[in-house]
Amino acid sequence: MKYFPFNLDQLRILQAIKSEKSFKSAAQKLYLSQPAISLQIQKLENKLDLPIFERDKKQICFTGTGELILDYATRILILCEEANKAILYLKDIKRSRLIIGASHTVGTYLLPKIIGLFCKRYPYTNVKLEVNSTYRTSWGVANGQIDIGIVGGEVPNELYPLLEINSYVEDELLLILPKFHSLIALKKMGREDLYELKFIALKKNSITRNVIDKILEKNNIESKRLKVELELNSIEAIKSAVQAGLGVGFVSIFALTDEIYLKNVHVAKIKDIKIRRILSIVANPKSYKSKLFGKFHQHIFDLLKKKKN
Repeated sequence: MKYFPFNLDQLRILQAIKSEKSFKSAAQKLYLSQPAISLQIQKLENKLDLPIFERDKKQICFTGTGELILDYATRILILCEEANKAILYLKDIKRSRLIIGASHTVGTYLLPKIIGLFCKRYPYTNVKLEVNSTYRTSWGVANGQIDIGIVGGEVPNELYPLLEINSYVEDELLLILPKFHSLIALKKMGREDLYELKFIALKKNSITRNVIDKILEKNNIESKRLKVELELNSIEAIKSAVQAGLGVGFVSIFALTDEIYLKNVHVAKIKDIKIRRILSIVANPKSYKSKLFGKFHQHIFDLLKKKKN
């Protein structure tokens, strides 16, 4: 272990003497006796084998050695203070737990990436993700069981007075076709063309299917007129079925990152229609907000800014 001729207490004493311009005032500032300060200075000079003060002057004057140590003392003590603050902050973060809620598509495809980046930035965080319907997620936030939620469905009307709801990012439902489908040559297909296609969809009783149907209806697409030939349990199953040529389907753009990059499916454009929805952040303004909550809240908006830039 490397040996240092000084300790932090001695560096603090030097700083106090410099600022107070006397041993007596420095002692009072540090709640020490004057003899105790003099003893520490004597010990430091003995270890250095060099004088720190010019003894023949009436006022306190540092020697060149004293000024050199004082300069480093200032920097060392600043770093010590920063380290102490960082440790206290880390303890506070580690004690905190953040429960994030999300609706199904958001929780499956968008939030794992966001949380992954957040945990890389703050590796000692305790984050839990709960994926459920927008209805249950919203009620969880309102009841204080979930700290923050990101949802794609409609927040229950009765919760609007209780929650803080902010638009976050736009999601788009894309119509995906097999790469060899006969209609991929069309630059844009009409609304009526949709009713002639064989669709693959989630099961009728699924929450995500209901959300998708509502979004389609809002965009003047009659979901009941779509010919659903195959109903599956997951979005992943729908994507695989489309790639296998079993039909077409509407899927969130967030669930198609790899498929679009690898060109495993064809994304069809519909004339005069872009099927979009806004994902919202929900929080309870009356709930306690930990530092971890603040960091995550800032993190998700920082990512949005980076995406826009």
